[in-house]
Order: sequence, then C-alpha cells, then structure tokens
Amino acid sequence: MITLGRRPLSSSKRCPFEGSRVTPDAVTDLTPAKETAPAKVGTDWLGELRGIFGLILAVLIFHSLIAKPFYIPSESMVPGLLVGDRLVVTKYPYGWSYVSATFHLLPFMKGRLLGSLPERGDVVIVTPPGSKEDYIKRVIGLPGDTLEVRGGTVILNGTPVKRVDMGERRIPVDANQPCSDLEYPGRKIRGGDGLEYCQLPIVRETLPNGRSYDTVDLGYNWRADDYAAIKIPANRVFLMGDNRDLSADSRFPLAEKGLGGPVPWENIGGRAEFITFSLDGSSKWWNPVSWLTALRGSRAGNSLHPQRTTG
Repeated sequence: MITLGRRPLSSSKRCPFEGSRVTPDAVTDLTPAKETAPAKVGTDWLGELRGIFGLILAVLIFHSLIAKPFYIPSESMVPGLLVGDRLVVTKYPYGWSYVSATFHLLPFMKGRLLGSLPERGDVVIVTPPGSKEDYIKRVIGLPGDTLEVRGGTVILNGTPVKRVDMGERRIPVDANQPCSDLEYPGRKIRGGDGLEYCQLPIVRETLPNGRSYDTVDLGYNWRADDYAAIKIPANRVFLMGDNRDLSADSRFPLAEKGLGGPVPWENIGGRAEFITFSLDGSSKWWNPVSWLTALRGSRAGNSLHPQRTTG
C-alpha cells in the first residue's frame, strides 16, 4: 500500500523541540535589539564661559607682563607721535610695579620687581601720582641729575643739551591733527598740492648719552621755557613731552594735569617701541571702507627709539 504525504516521525527520531517549552525570556533573547536613539546634546554654557574667562585672563596677563597696545590721544609728543597713532608698549624693560597691570586698581606700592631705570631718551608710559590715567613722555633726567630749563634749553648737570635748528616741517592737517589757531597760531598753510599743512619749527636735541630726537619749539609758552634748577631725587625721573610748549609734564604741577616734578620710577608703566598703525580721524564705524581710507600709511612700523649718534 502506498501512503501519500509526510512520513510519520518515528520514536527514534524526535523533534529536538518536542516536549520543550519556549518561555517569554527566550523569545526576548531571540528578538534583534533595537538601536537606541542618541541623546540630544545641548550647549555647555558653563564650559563656554570658562573658555571665554580663560581667554580674557590670558590677554590681561599678557598686557600686564609683556606688552599692550596704546592710543595717542594728545599732541604732547608731536612731531614723533600724532593723535590717532596706535603703538606697542612693552612692560618688562624696567621690571614691574603697581602700575604694570592693565587696569590701575592697586594702591601705590614702593619698589619694582626686577626693576631697572629707563635710559635717557626713552619714550615711556607714565601714570601721574594719584591718577589712573596714562601719559606718554620722554625721559630727560635721571636720579642724581641737576636739571634746569632756561629759555627752552634743557641744562643737565650744568651743560646745555645740544640743540640744532632743523627748519620747518609740514604735518598734514586732518581730523585728528587740525592745527587749530588756538594752539598753533598762524601755522596752518595750504601747499602747492592744494592740501592743508601745519608748518612747525623743529629742533633736534641730543642728550649726553648721544641719543637724539626731534622736538617742536613754538617759543610762545614762557612757563614751559623756564624751570628752576632742581636735583632729581633717588628713584625718580624727569619727563618732558617733545611738543615743548603744549605738554603737561614734569615741569607742571599735578593741579594743572602735569606730573608734579620728577616722577617715582614705580609710576613708569612701560617703554614705547613702535607704531603699529595710525588713523586720521575720518573713519566711521558703520563704513568698513573708511577704515582703510583713514589709515596714515606712512606711519606704520615707525620706531619710537631715539637715534643714537656715535663719535
């Protein structure tokens, strides 16, 4: 007899699952695992703030210990420095004092860390005693010097500082250097090119150490032209602006925005090195093109170290 269909299972060959019970856990184990969706990551605001704080701290430390930018707001150092000049001031040449920090928050503290005196002729940043402002002036007298100004001539230790008349120099008139009649009476002229200039009398001074630089001597401010002889005390320096008739410096009292005589060396904040760039005052913040047209291209990179003569 022929039987159609599947052969019946014999007792000797049983299904391996026969008599077995499949539990829910077993089913779960056999089910492929589903992928877990990645958790949404938000902005780590605390980390961002830490990064910003670290950057600001690094900049402040660099400005306080190494170098910082400086802006020229006045005409006291004409002709070497013009209003609108930006320059680099290094902090380490004379060591560090209470005014070295970017913000002048510390009270006066005597002495300097790794301190050294400036050299005659250096252009320095100085904070007047009792002030939080920064001035820029030139070092003329050092501790122990006897200094006098007579008829516009500086006399150091009984010897007049060498002065050479260099004639007149034309400085272009612009928004930052307007050459007003109040400060420069009769000095504004129009050149052959149709542009306006401030025509200033230049006198080159050479200090006893052979360092020379140009000054402006208008000859009309008698108070600036004469200063009674004094002996500069220890750890103090006598500072003057190159624009001799328009500079509030060691020749003038603090009440008149001067430096009140020789300045404690602790008040020296650093040495001016070179001009990075200069603006004529015509730029507008909302007009990027004016940022370029306002540049005084010939001034970038000019050194602020005085020339040194030999022989």
